Amino acid sequence: MQALSLTVNSDKKIRKAVIPAGGFGTRLFPATKAVKKELFPIIDNDGRAKPVIMAIVEEAISGGIEEVGIVVQPSDRALFEDFFKAPLAPELYKKLSPQNQEYSQYLQDLGSRITILNQDKPEGYGYAVFCAKEWVKDEPFLLMLGDHVYSSDTETSCAGQILDIYEQVNQSVVSLTTLPAESLYKSGCVTGNWQELNSILSVTQLSEKPTIEYALQHLRVEGMAEDQFLCIFGLYVLTPKIFDFLEENINNNTRDEKGEFQLTSCLDKLCKEEGMTGYVVKGKCYDTGLPDPYRQTMIDFRNV
Repeated sequence: MQALSLTVNSDKKIRKAVIPAGGFGTRLFPATKAVKKELFPIIDNDGRAKPVIMAIVEEAISGGIEEVGIVVQPSDRALFEDFFKAPLAPELYKKLSPQNQEYSQYLQDLGSRITILNQDKPEGYGYAVFCAKEWVKDEPFLLMLGDHVYSSDTETSCAGQILDIYEQVNQSVVSLTTLPAESLYKSGCVTGNWQELNSILSVTQLSEKPTIEYALQHLRVEGMAEDQFLCIFGLYVLTPKIFDFLEENINNNTRDEKGEFQLTSCLDKLCKEEGMTGYVVKGKCYDTGLPDPYRQTMIDFRNV
């Protein structure tokens, strides 16, 4: 596989992507005491070892994103800047194969598109997103998870698919996948009305990790099996209005049961105020934030 083209596509309405990467990674402890989970290695289908965060950045760029903001804790800033922005020492560079010397330059070019943003304290996913407010400014933006990688079933990347949908509907878009009821405990869930069957949904409600009982009563979607639900795939295109709802929660100290500021309740408010479209992504999502899914990612992602 050739290195991704970094040519700016000025026709894209969404220019920026935000990737929160400030969590500790408690579910991968004790490995995360030594290595940030976003820097865990995966092997791509060319057999190249790369950290998870690099694959996520490449996913964003593949969709036409021009600038990427990675939200990290101040103590981790040097790690990410060193990887994306610092050139190899000459004595190490000389040891690389000609192909990897070329790839090293590609990594530097990729780094020129990246801004490292500070998250001053670990206060949850919603707080991490809010830390990007001043960088995003008043633009809609692509939001990605820091521990999920993707493979598309089409020629358009997963990120590119939802960016394309945003251009069609001109409102916030949440990516979706179908999951069984027993998986609801680990995912956000949505309901709404199909605009295009099994593809595009007019979202009416979002719920974070609902109980099966609640989902059966409130989150059913017409035409789906009783034990199947539409859950969040991990990619979003959001309008800057989301920051108003996040700021409101932070100012009012509105936290979840873990004491953190979360995103999903603010997405629900955004949906009710501006409308929101759900899109069932044609592709697969790989979770690298849990031991068993990470191990499976190492097996499956290499073969996509």
